[in-house]
Amino acid sequence: MVLESLARIVKVQLPAYLKRLPLPESVGGFIRLTVSEWLRLLPFLGVLALLGYLAVRPFLPKKKQQKDSLINLKIQKENPKVVNEINIEDLCLTKAYCRCWRSKTFPVCDGSHNKHNELTGDNAGGKPRSSVPLPKLITAVLKQKASQKAVLRQWLSQQP
Repeated sequence: MVLESLARIVKVQLPAYLKRLPLPESVGGFIRLTVSEWLRLLPFLGVLALLGYLAVRPFLPKKKQQKDSLINLKIQKENPKVVNEINIEDLCLTKAYCRCWRSKTFPVCDGSHNKHNELTGDNAGGKPRSSVPLPKLITAVLKQKASQKAVLRQWLSQQP
């Protein structure tokens, strides 16, 4: 039953439809077509455009896949996430610096690498932490400066 209907469409109805189409003999004839003739011609032109696209599509350049836009190409690929933490004694201030270049607060990390890693399967990002013990560092520098000044004063007092 289905094949009979399909055969009837291809052998009888399609040729009859094509005979009724207002196809002009020249390019200039398209300009003289009326609105109703264009409306009858529109489905046929749509099918032709679709078939043309399907024929050309294999030769069109492929869209870049998310997987192709990996950031980390070779560093520690066996790890699920590359994270390097640098801990300094007596940490007081800790900053996480962005390594994936996707942070909205660059150069400080905002966790954008997590979404990127989910989308692409990449392992970029992580939060390399760099800390500077400012209060203790400042105290140590001031003590060193004070001792240097004391040594300098002592030396100056001994000079004639």
